[in-house]
Amino acid sequence: MSERIGDYLDTVRLYGRYVGISVRSQLQYRASFLMLTLSQFVLVGSEFLGIWALFGRFGNLRGWSLAEVALLFGMISVSFALAEGCVRGFDTFPALVKNGDFDRLLLRPRGTAFQVAAQEWQLMRLGRLVHGVAVLGWAAVALDMAWSLPKILLLGAAIVGGACLFCGLFVLQATLAFWTVETLEIMNTVTYGGVETAQYPLAIYQPWFRRFFTLVVPLACANYFPAQALLGRPDPLGSPPLFQWLSPVVGGLFLAGALQVWKVGLRHYCSTGS
Repeated sequence: MSERIGDYLDTVRLYGRYVGISVRSQLQYRASFLMLTLSQFVLVGSEFLGIWALFGRFGNLRGWSLAEVALLFGMISVSFALAEGCVRGFDTFPALVKNGDFDRLLLRPRGTAFQVAAQEWQLMRLGRLVHGVAVLGWAAVALDMAWSLPKILLLGAAIVGGACLFCGLFVLQATLAFWTVETLEIMNTVTYGGVETAQYPLAIYQPWFRRFFTLVVPLACANYFPAQALLGRPDPLGSPPLFQWLSPVVGGLFLAGALQVWKVGLRHYCSTGS
């Protein structure tokens, strides 16, 4: 048991070193880093301004106020920023396969998924993260909710669960490169398009669309169902309160399943021979 804990801590320290190297390399060009971070902040900010304009015109969205939708927006933005920053290596994985550089990772004692995830850490995603935190903070104040320790823990668990879910999507996208070399653009509709989808209440969509983002790609478990528990409002879709409180666990299960699919893809990998 103690040996396993030691291995875990060693892995965390190694990941910290990878992150440190990546951050130092990005900070070599500080002006570029600041502009990229600012562009991320402005880009996400424009998305929220669009939502603000929508509510300014119509007042509410099927009974949802701007502050309630801002809660959904902030939760999914923070989750996606954490995932995109921490496992960026999976997004650029096809280049490793095409160039034959993935063979080098196979010769190292660490797991391939860990090496791919740790090879790049994007600091510029702080722009999206800061904006998401700001919107989430504004929503918490505007809603005037009675925050308790269980609700704070649920919010944190939902953000972590959402980050795990997006990490799982990036892993699945990278796994396709074992068979297709190039990742399929349809995966971007699930990842980046999923972020856009989860910014609004799931109940406003068509039934088939709701089932897809609940049962196939369970993005609803990253913010919609936990938000129902935080707000204490009845769910028009009929989800029970217990499920709403436990729904963040789905993100971790989804990531675990994606890593198993990664192992299947790894067994089918054929070197470029170069």
